[in-house]
Amino acid sequence: MNADYKIVIPARYASSRLPGKPLKIIAGKPMIQHTYERAMQSQATEVVIATDDQRIIDVATQFTSDIVMTSPDHASGTERLAEVLILKNWDENSIIVNVQGDEPLVSPVHIDLVAEALKNNTKAGMATLAAPLNDLEEVFDTNVVKVVMDYQGYALYFSRAVIPWARDSFTMASFDQQHVKNLVEEANWYRHIGMYAYRGTALKQYTTLAPCLLEKTESLEQLRVLYNGIGIHVSIVHDQPGHGVDVEADLEKVERLLTGANKT
Repeated sequence: MNADYKIVIPARYASSRLPGKPLKIIAGKPMIQHTYERAMQSQATEVVIATDDQRIIDVATQFTSDIVMTSPDHASGTERLAEVLILKNWDENSIIVNVQGDEPLVSPVHIDLVAEALKNNTKAGMATLAAPLNDLEEVFDTNVVKVVMDYQGYALYFSRAVIPWARDSFTMASFDQQHVKNLVEEANWYRHIGMYAYRGTALKQYTTLAPCLLEKTESLEQLRVLYNGIGIHVSIVHDQPGHGVDVEADLEKVERLLTGANKT
């Protein structure tokens, strides 16, 4: 791993589904600390927590001093990263990985991989990850974002719909089990994993771009990037990302995974 890169962990207090989410205690530590410690296991040269709430700063200062107070008006984590780029006076050619604060089981290997991919694919302004989809129910699940790539690994499109559409197979009234198995293996569907690395130049450009129709239709902000001609490179991984935290029930699931991992 030779990419010189930085990590920013956006952490908002005002989550609609789980207020105060970054400070929820999991296995004896606030969630933001678990995420930070995982990020520190990567090869990043700097790990910064970016928040809009003093309560998060007060807790985070117990385990790091690299914290930035950002505007509460950002519509996305991408906008928050762009502000950090300016506040930290980082070079606009810097590579910055966005590690969400609600990913206490984030993989340091995935973080390094997405940074390295951006470094090595100079036509890309961003890089991200995807994993093969091997479950037909997930293929049709609109909460599972799919991605298709060109032969060089650059994203062609992201969608909540089934892409590519298996025209001949999907006209059948039903599938027998063997047909479903063959279809999943042959169709090359990929689940998008929402981890991004950015070039500083792409972050700055993003803040100047208005939301596009595709982004609004699919509710996927990365489509704004593609629509405006910024390349996104996609690396394929075969291990799924760690369980994130969206709602209260996820806290117990993550704690079980963390405590189980600590026993091995």
